Amino acid sequence: MNSKVFFLLSILAFLAFSQLALVSCRKTKTNHGSDGFTLDLIHRDSPLSPYYNPSITPSQRLRDAFQRSFSRVSFYTKASIHPTTLVNHAIQSDIIPDSGDYLMKISIGMPPMKTYASLDTGSELTWVQCKPCTHCYKQILPLFDPRKSSTYKIIGCHSKECELVRGKTCDKKNVCEYELHYGDGSYSFGDVAFETFTFDLTSNKVDNISIPHVIFGCGHSNDGTFSNRTTGIVGLADSKISFINQLDKQIKGKFSYCLVPNNDISPSYHPPNTTSKINFGSKAVVSGPNVLTTPIIRRNNDIFYYLHLESVSVGGKKLEFKSPQVTNSPSNANEDLGNIIIDSGTTLTMIPGEFYDKLESTLVEMIKGKRIGGPLPLCYEAKSIVNKIPNIVFHFKDNADIELLPMNTFAKVNDLSCFSIVKGYPNFAIYGNLQQMNFLIGYDLVNHKLSFLPTNCTKH
Repeated sequence: MNSKVFFLLSILAFLAFSQLALVSCRKTKTNHGSDGFTLDLIHRDSPLSPYYNPSITPSQRLRDAFQRSFSRVSFYTKASIHPTTLVNHAIQSDIIPDSGDYLMKISIGMPPMKTYASLDTGSELTWVQCKPCTHCYKQILPLFDPRKSSTYKIIGCHSKECELVRGKTCDKKNVCEYELHYGDGSYSFGDVAFETFTFDLTSNKVDNISIPHVIFGCGHSNDGTFSNRTTGIVGLADSKISFINQLDKQIKGKFSYCLVPNNDISPSYHPPNTTSKINFGSKAVVSGPNVLTTPIIRRNNDIFYYLHLESVSVGGKKLEFKSPQVTNSPSNANEDLGNIIIDSGTTLTMIPGEFYDKLESTLVEMIKGKRIGGPLPLCYEAKSIVNKIPNIVFHFKDNADIELLPMNTFAKVNDLSCFSIVKGYPNFAIYGNLQQMNFLIGYDLVNHKLSFLPTNCTKH
């Protein structure tokens, strides 16, 4: 392994945890009688974030985002092979950007304690760090103390809820416990419990909605590459214990989000307080003449959202995408297992090395700019490639041809412009959130469809 590859993989080994932890709920009426609610997704380095640090340069924030991305690949490759983790009511929420990651503001317990956790379509169990902590990583916000909540309730080891948790264990007091191990060596251990989660409504700033009996993890031992800016994870993966499936009767398997471009990465000159949105239920339906739809492919005992990428075009030149991941055994030779995961918690798009080499060489032939060494494999002096970036299209199954803008494919680092699609593991691919910016992306888990709609997310 050469030094550049090692550097990239070590960066990747830091990003596995900018994810958001979500929860389950029962149908709840709101005071204003609407069909749901909206929450913000907040970028970690947004002035709206409690973690905002104006002394950190945009370049450093971007490098940190890249590092978390590379760690994610390690998490996915091991978790997918050896998983050790465990109506008409619509919900909408704001998302806070966080250096390529997105945070959701949630309140836990009664009385509610406000905190921020990472949104993650690649994680199933929602968890936060809790008191007492035998070993916890440092976080900026206070730890959640279940002893101060009147609605906290431990889940018994022989309950049906405990059966939903992968890798569960039991202690001598019959408490259901979870053990989460991530590919980069990070972990979270703790108790599985019920709790009330409260969300601020963006449609009415003085109102909120409380969701009782959410199954979540109360982590008493947590460590690894977690950022001190997140108190845990909101899980949106395809799992019975994820937020999506706990809300199944209310949201009918539908959620969508629209990610506002990160000004540090792809300056779009929108106000710094602009937030992204996440929608659940009827508000999550993506429709219109320009919607492109591709199948969501499910795998047994897997929690990730797989898509089938057929090819990628660069300046009109189509490159066929083949991954060892879709080389099936004779028993499932006709089964489409998908070849790329779409993930809200990974910043960069990762593709296998052989295909990446073809993609990069094609791109270099078309871009006549000044190459400079940078934090990613392919970087140019930004002013030398103005108006020279070729059109890049991801061709997904069923003619879902996703035409990316330059902001989706090149990230700005100081005076450099770096290609934000990078080389990952030989048999694994992830479609990251830089490529999802300014698209309204809808998940329909009932009909197994993913929809893309080009959208100005700052106005959505």
